[in-house]
Amino acid sequence: MRSRTLAKITLPLLGFVVLGFAPAVAQQSLTYEQARTAMDAAERDARSNQWNLTIVIADAQGVPIYVRRMDGASSRTFDVAMRKVRTALAAGMATGDYGQALAAGRVEEIPDGVTFEGGYPIRLGGNMVGAMSASGASGAQDAQVVRAGMAAIGVEP
Repeated sequence: MRSRTLAKITLPLLGFVVLGFAPAVAQQSLTYEQARTAMDAAERDARSNQWNLTIVIADAQGVPIYVRRMDGASSRTFDVAMRKVRTALAAGMATGDYGQALAAGRVEEIPDGVTFEGGYPIRLGGNMVGAMSASGASGAQDAQVVRAGMAAIGVEP
């Protein structure tokens, strides 16, 4: 009896998978290809505005997937970009939003956190799968570049 019940459940599901009708599963990680697409778009935006930046895209643990330090970007910009990534991941929000929430007393301080714009968490399928940041221009300009990169992979800040 038990094997018949299992067969009644398993066989229709197997049919869906074989025919390509598997239920949608939320993407659980940011792929290298997505990171490359986002990075290329972000760099294009930075170059079009003549901003020399370091741009970082990291996974959900904060490990870089893709890093570009453009000619003319100071060496310090890498450290700032990484701090923005870590802050966005720890806060679960954009670094500029974190700065406002911290000033208003709505969140706890993140050690070594960045409170200015330019770092964003990346969410796919409702899950935080990474973060993207830029450093080297003003916070608003860094944020513009990151938003251009995120838009290229269909992610909203």
